[in-house]
Amino acid sequence: MRGDPDALSRAIRNLLDNAVRYAHHHVEVGLDTTENEAVLCVRDDGAGIPPADRDRVFDRFTRLDDARSRDAGGSGLGLAIVREVATHHGGRACVEDGGPGARLALHLPLS
Repeated sequence: MRGDPDALSRAIRNLLDNAVRYAHHHVEVGLDTTENEAVLCVRDDGAGIPPADRDRVFDRFTRLDDARSRDAGGSGLGLAIVREVATHHGGRACVEDGGPGARLALHLPLS
């Protein structure tokens, strides 16, 4: 695939940081390819993301737990950056079913 290595590294790092922040004990990373795309999945065993919030978590400054401080819960930009990088590369970022916990996926086209 073609892409901006720095932006892609940042997106992957943000997915991993997010999973580590919300995992109870485990984070699982998988990479798969289809004929047209590469799919990076990051799964944690935390509380998960409610279906109603699965698109909203990619909005800027979104933190699902409003009681969190910025230091403990982040600024709410990490997943927004992931989606922005994915879109810039012709791909997409999404929350997929696969609980317990959260499963976030980065879909990027192959060249």
